Amino acid sequence: MSFENFKLDIDADGIALVTWDSPGRSMNVINAKVTEELSAVVEKVAGDTAIKGAVITSGKDSFCAGADLTLLETLSRSFSETAKTQGEEAAAKALFEGSRKLSQLYRRIETCGKPFVAAINGTAMGGGFELCLACHHRVAADGEKTRLGLPEIKVGLFPGAGGTQRIVRMMQPADALQFLLKGDQLRLNRAKAMKLVDNIVPAADLVKTAKAWITAGGKAVAPWDVEGFRLPGGLVYSKAGMMTFPAANAIYRRETYDNYPAARAILQVVYEGLQLPMDQALRVESRHFAKILRSPEAAAMIRSLFVSMQELNKGARRPQGAPPTQLKKIGVIGAGFMGAGIAYVTAAAGIDVVLIDRDQAAADKGKAHSQKLMTDQVNKGRASAADRDALLARITPTPDYAALKGCDLVIEAVFEDRKVKAEATAKAQAIVPDVIFGSNTSTLPISSLAETAKDPARFIGIHFFSPVEKMLLVEIILGKKSGDTALAVALDYVRAIRKTPIVVNDSRGFYTSRVVGTYLREGHLMLTEGVPAAMIENVARIAGMPVGPLSLTDEVAVDLAWKIVKATEADLGAAAIDPAQKALLSEMVEKRGRLGRKNGKGFYDYPEKGQKRLWPDLPALQKIKLDPEKIDITEIKQRLLAIQALETARCFEEGVLTDVREADVGSILGFGFAPFSGGTLSYIDMMGIKRFVELCTRMEKKFGARFKPAKLLLDLAAKDDTFYRRFAPGRGQKAA
Repeated sequence: MSFENFKLDIDADGIALVTWDSPGRSMNVINAKVTEELSAVVEKVAGDTAIKGAVITSGKDSFCAGADLTLLETLSRSFSETAKTQGEEAAAKALFEGSRKLSQLYRRIETCGKPFVAAINGTAMGGGFELCLACHHRVAADGEKTRLGLPEIKVGLFPGAGGTQRIVRMMQPADALQFLLKGDQLRLNRAKAMKLVDNIVPAADLVKTAKAWITAGGKAVAPWDVEGFRLPGGLVYSKAGMMTFPAANAIYRRETYDNYPAARAILQVVYEGLQLPMDQALRVESRHFAKILRSPEAAAMIRSLFVSMQELNKGARRPQGAPPTQLKKIGVIGAGFMGAGIAYVTAAAGIDVVLIDRDQAAADKGKAHSQKLMTDQVNKGRASAADRDALLARITPTPDYAALKGCDLVIEAVFEDRKVKAEATAKAQAIVPDVIFGSNTSTLPISSLAETAKDPARFIGIHFFSPVEKMLLVEIILGKKSGDTALAVALDYVRAIRKTPIVVNDSRGFYTSRVVGTYLREGHLMLTEGVPAAMIENVARIAGMPVGPLSLTDEVAVDLAWKIVKATEADLGAAAIDPAQKALLSEMVEKRGRLGRKNGKGFYDYPEKGQKRLWPDLPALQKIKLDPEKIDITEIKQRLLAIQALETARCFEEGVLTDVREADVGSILGFGFAPFSGGTLSYIDMMGIKRFVELCTRMEKKFGARFKPAKLLLDLAAKDDTFYRRFAPGRGQKAA
């Protein structure tokens, strides 16, 4: 019996070694073919009396990356097609049966009568880890980089192949819920402490140890299938259960505001499943899983946070024909907070860095940032002292621009001032005139900065987000003369440092800063209208934003917001700004000296000890004070989200954005736009273009011209179209 994805070897002791090694892939993933072949393998093991048991391992460096989520997209499309031809009831039944095949296969492994051992060599995620959980014993090869987890919640799903039911029968329900709802990736020592792994051995002993467990009489029955099995946390309707589930529900509400159907489903399937025998519990899990698959939130999150992100990370926007870049040495000019962060992530990727500042002390201070970050990693057991020393050895701090010789890319990260940036560019290009030059700027147009470069075609914007080491997005900005080589090198660099790139065209504020500006402004204007500050902040989080607009203003600096407003008015005229916002920021900065978190006082106060709190005197700045009981919470939510989505549509109409994937991925990773929506354009598509246009029109009448629907939106609404239908990646259609 031969397979495409598996190799089956039976040794002299009658133990089958099942080696999973899908051809043409760097990692094993679960798809329809893999499921079909694994089912045949299980039946072979179960039906052959000469086979005593089986060990499942991987022929690659990792065990399994999880399910191919495009398979789930196919199931969803199949549901829609079947609903049209055979009715929704038939479609729902087909979706249920199709989505539970993997769960049934894993249950077959668990109950087939032969012991199965998972020999985990490397990372096992999602459906791959659920396979391990369905085996009767789990042995892992010791490896610092190995991670185990069920991260489905991060793409709007939950483990649907038995994961919820097995996890909650292996540990206390409170711990199980935390694991499932966070989607954390566990290191081996943590997984063993949680009893998700039975043994950790050297890689050379992995298969031998797994087989030895079978030879020693390992049982082919899961604990929960043994008569008299007691749940680790006791019965649901018990004192312990009542201390767990009401509290879990309260925490869920506090953390998600009920925006994530998959998170709610996890609570339900755990609560219901613990009251049932395993087979019925798995059926309940499958019912909820099929329902979540049909949710618009899951569809949008899978598309943006899995499919689109993968495509962008693999170079979807890289110019065809541009040769690959081998980046060995990078120059970073400016050792402040941003430059120091860029140096750190670059060195962490194994690339040498020349970190330049005005003097040695300033450059050394920038390198010290990396030392602090690595020391924190060492103290937490996530890195060794040798790892820290190796990373620091790759960073050379200096005030000498001559050290830039031999750099493959130079990134300028100096103060946000045209003159300062021009001086840094000139000094660098006097040493390396032909190098690709990137400017880390969030506001200054790249085309104008490129005017001081020797060759504008080799000049490009590379906009990082703060803090660099934590933020996953990099916004690459094409100036009017930026060439394909510059774009290719920038994309290769972003991929090397393991971040996600989006490519946008030059404009004032580019994409992310421009849209974030509308979010901040809306919060400022609400405050001037008399909406209580606490309500603005809390409703923003209820809407799905990570922080409120006032808190975010403090983080980016109130005085920076004030400078941007003044610069916009100077460049574009008084009509380009809102006088109410101008008055508020002027009062905050010039009269009150409240600059934000950086000086400990902004819209919030930041005491040396204790949590930040809203500035008690904020109401004194409000000439109008509205009654909170009469304020429409839904309207506030819609204002905060719709203004960002509307500005994204304008960016698309103007050609600043040219790819729907980059709009959505950039909005989630760049400024935290409600992830459950799939991003700003998915938010519009999910609502429906016509409904969104109607919403904007109502708000335009009530709040002003900033809510006027873009012409592109009106055209899409008139033709009952969507962004993802008209501008589907690969079709080549452009808005402008």
